[in-house]
Amino acid sequence: MVVARSVLRYLRQMRRLALLVALAACKSAGPTGTGALDTTVHTTLAEDVEAPPPYGKAELQKALIAERGAEATAERQVTELEAAGDYDQVRTANEDLAVRRRFIASLEVCEAMGKYCPPRLDDPAWTLAVDSDADPKLDVPLRFDVDSWQKVAAEMHGRACACRTLACVDSIGATIDRLETRPMRDVQGDEKASEAITKARDCLFRLRGKRGLPRLEAAAAD
Repeated sequence: MVVARSVLRYLRQMRRLALLVALAACKSAGPTGTGALDTTVHTTLAEDVEAPPPYGKAELQKALIAERGAEATAERQVTELEAAGDYDQVRTANEDLAVRRRFIASLEVCEAMGKYCPPRLDDPAWTLAVDSDADPKLDVPLRFDVDSWQKVAAEMHGRACACRTLACVDSIGATIDRLETRPMRDVQGDEKASEAITKARDCLFRLRGKRGLPRLEAAAAD
């Protein structure tokens, strides 16, 4: 139910953003080729106006090295759990490994194309259970005036894109659903906060494998 509500809210936001993209396209329409990118048909406005990441290439490359090492460790863990016959743990470990691989893929596309860059490279602690009603512990005050909600939304965007486990993805998605209902209606409609929430959900969709990334070999050939 939590995922279904998240999908419905995401699709409503996508319809509104798609209208803006279509209007912009009408003003600058021209002949286009088919292209070779293996990416999704629906492009969000958030991706079109994506700001550069707050880190440099050296930091990004260092993060990639660390994440590939973590990937190798996770692969060995899956093998050990399979040998032990602990199949519940095998399933969880495989799900987490898939999320980490998608996170690594986003870093690779960021390095090659300057797109789909997560706002942060660290792995911030997140222990809130998906069904918890408790308030999350954030780096910014959890308040719901316009200025505070913008900061909360920006942090949720950063945390969503930094997830390396399925539990993190599911819990942050559920937390965004709960938090989004708490500001007053005029605050909920703030464009800056809404864009951050849309970007957060876009990251969660990619980390779940529900939204694709461009193929790097195709991007390089363009």
